[in-house]
Amino acid sequence: MVYGPHKPPLPETPEQLRARIPGWGVDLDPRDRPTVPRLQDRPGLEGPPDESIEAQAELRPRERSIEHAHLTPVFGTAQPLHGVSGAIRRYAYARFSEGRAAHWLLLVAGDRVEAFGAHVRSFASLRPDVPATGLRAELRHGGLGARKGRVDARHHLLDPVVVGVPWVATGAGVVAVVRRVRARRR
Repeated sequence: MVYGPHKPPLPETPEQLRARIPGWGVDLDPRDRPTVPRLQDRPGLEGPPDESIEAQAELRPRERSIEHAHLTPVFGTAQPLHGVSGAIRRYAYARFSEGRAAHWLLLVAGDRVEAFGAHVRSFASLRPDVPATGLRAELRHGGLGARKGRVDARHHLLDPVVVGVPWVATGAGVVAVVRRVRARRR
């Protein structure tokens, strides 16, 4: 059906739908809507609703925007800030407004530092992260031919570089550090 400027007729009337589907249209009458009482002014419910909520205890200092004097009454504590990435994030919240690009760029930098730390920690585990560039699949399964006509065909050569170069640079850095340590021991 092609939509025009006029609303098409319903295939069934509300009465037919109500007869066929149990509970259909229960919220058509405003008196039956659960949210309607909240939308109406009632005596005794003055002021913001969060005044009645007991504030969660702030066991550790939490990051908050400089625009806000207080935390919300309830906040997440599942991922407390830690390490260098936490210091970068704390600085972003303490120094810059959320309306500044520096705030968000520092938060992104903190995420990248955290990701790098996770990659480094993965090498200490029995199952380190694998740099999944997709280069092997590109070479074995005709990746260039499969990308013909796709929107992302322009940057297919950059994908392995963007993902692989940081790994190669990190590996070269580790090799350089190991060589210096060995040279000093001799």
